[in-house]
Amino acid sequence: MSTATAIKTTVWDTVETPIGELPVVAGPRGVRGLYFPGHARGLTEQRRDRAALDPVRRQLAEYFEGERREFELELDLDGQGDELARSVWAELRKIPYGETRTYGELGRIVGHDDPRDIGACVGSTPVPILIPCHRVIGADGSLRGYLGGLPRKEHLLLLERRGIGETSMPTWARAEQLQLG
Repeated sequence: MSTATAIKTTVWDTVETPIGELPVVAGPRGVRGLYFPGHARGLTEQRRDRAALDPVRRQLAEYFEGERREFELELDLDGQGDELARSVWAELRKIPYGETRTYGELGRIVGHDDPRDIGACVGSTPVPILIPCHRVIGADGSLRGYLGGLPRKEHLLLLERRGIGETSMPTWARAEQLQLG
């Protein structure tokens, strides 16, 4: 299903999720931005359109309920990121649900050997979750930076591990309850 079919101009709305209320921006060609709480800027009430973003809302709800592993939403990333970032984002989309890759592995795939550059590209993903940047971890198996905060990254990874039937706790998982505030 297309997010863009009924959208004639750039619109936005928020989507309530277990990791917070996430603003989503979309236009005629697809979803352009998904933001963590406190990171969206310049959104005006005149452009708010709840109904137009119902497909995004539905698919995110299915994902968080463990019923969806892949998103079927058009993305409009034109004008966002440089060539390296776009190649990293394309590779992020290939990481299967419930799996992870390291920054180094991602760098080798795209032919770029500086993990800091790869980390910057991962961190600049304009539509996190839809492009699963949370699936990238450190070479030692630890969680590394995430714009939404490490508790959100951990929540997403644990959600996916449960979704594939994985019950063992990975080395990066914490036993205490996650605080998403």
